[in-house]
Amino acid sequence: MKTPASVLLERHAGNARTAGRHERQAAFVPLLLLLLLWTAVLSGCGGGGSAPPPVAVPPTVIAPPPAPPPPPAAPAPPGSGPSQCEDGSAGDFACSGISLAGRVSLADMEGKAGNDIWGWTDEETGGEYALMGMSNGVAFVDVTDPESPTFLGRLPTETRESLWRDIKVYGDHAYVVADDAGAHGMQVFDLTRLRGLRESSGDFSADAVYGDFGHAHNLAINEATGYAYAVSTDTCTGGLHMVNIRTPINPMFAGCHHPENRTHDTHCVVYRGPDAEHRGREICVSSNEDHVEVVDVTDKSAPLTLSTLTYPNMRYVHQGWLTEDHAFFLLGDELDESDLGLSTRTHVFDVSDLDAPDHLYAHDLGTDATDHNLYVLGDRVFEANYTSGLRVLEFGDLAMAEMEEIGWFDTFPKNDGLALDGAWSVYPYLPSGTIIVSDITNGLFVLTLD
Repeated sequence: MKTPASVLLERHAGNARTAGRHERQAAFVPLLLLLLLWTAVLSGCGGGGSAPPPVAVPPTVIAPPPAPPPPPAAPAPPGSGPSQCEDGSAGDFACSGISLAGRVSLADMEGKAGNDIWGWTDEETGGEYALMGMSNGVAFVDVTDPESPTFLGRLPTETRESLWRDIKVYGDHAYVVADDAGAHGMQVFDLTRLRGLRESSGDFSADAVYGDFGHAHNLAINEATGYAYAVSTDTCTGGLHMVNIRTPINPMFAGCHHPENRTHDTHCVVYRGPDAEHRGREICVSSNEDHVEVVDVTDKSAPLTLSTLTYPNMRYVHQGWLTEDHAFFLLGDELDESDLGLSTRTHVFDVSDLDAPDHLYAHDLGTDATDHNLYVLGDRVFEANYTSGLRVLEFGDLAMAEMEEIGWFDTFPKNDGLALDGAWSVYPYLPSGTIIVSDITNGLFVLTLD
């Protein structure tokens, strides 16, 4: 049994052992700190020298891609003349025997695609004017000075834009139709409103609109009788829609002629040709897509078909014109080049017997372009043949195939292929001899035959 004294002695001995352990731990702490410091010193040493400072690595820089090359410059617009035809060119245009007096771009006429053209001469002043069809209306241009044509203003379309617009003149009034343009009707415009203008007067409005048809593809006017003939309308089975325009601003429906197929274009005259039976009658020779038709329209209430005919390699009977003696009819087929691989041709018909006309031959022009519209003045044929531009042929005895090209002017320098682009139509009847041509892309050309 432990006595209090023995318990006290044991407690004292335990305290002594604990104190010794604390003393040994206290002595060990400085040694541990010294060891850690020595290790840190050694970690900064290597091979007896200090390590080089780390090299900073620059960030990777990606060079920007090179700037793209500038786009090619747009081709300069064709020149506007005047340019004499020399060594096969008149400025930017190839030519032979025809010079460029002036040109007015579509933009300068506030227009888009070009189409038909006609002309007017002011009998009071002698001023000469071009009436240039465009997809959005008709431009009026004073060409009295052919080297300084002046845009005077525009008659906007009655409805919407259209690639097809046609213009003819009776006296001092212009008549305008459009195809694929809704209920456009026939606009009537008093051309004397242009008299005295020296600059653009902006947009004009029609003086009247004839509404007995909506659309029409083409329009012919016989100035000798005062009748207009709209064709390919939404009336008269697409045939001749006859209108009395003797009171210019009050057109009156006169009658219909219903063909076997719709009429694409027509030329109407008081006949003075060799066929005595029909001399003095009003005759229309029509291009009806798949045949030529001769019609007596003297009696508007009862027009009479005299004859119809076709011809070899016929594809699309487009448009034609009588010679001034009314003995021959010259015609262009719009699709024989593209469909049959033929070169540009002008068909010649003998119409000395209106009851039995005869196809004589096709004169080969030796070009690839598609023919479009042609007109006869004296012994010359003026042809607007799309990409090959204006072609002028001179003829002698057509029965003997005496016809040759005497001049040309390429209004469409881009190419001479089959594309339906370039010269749409030509008007060669200005008293001065100035020739005006409409080009689908390049606008109005004012030309002179050298």
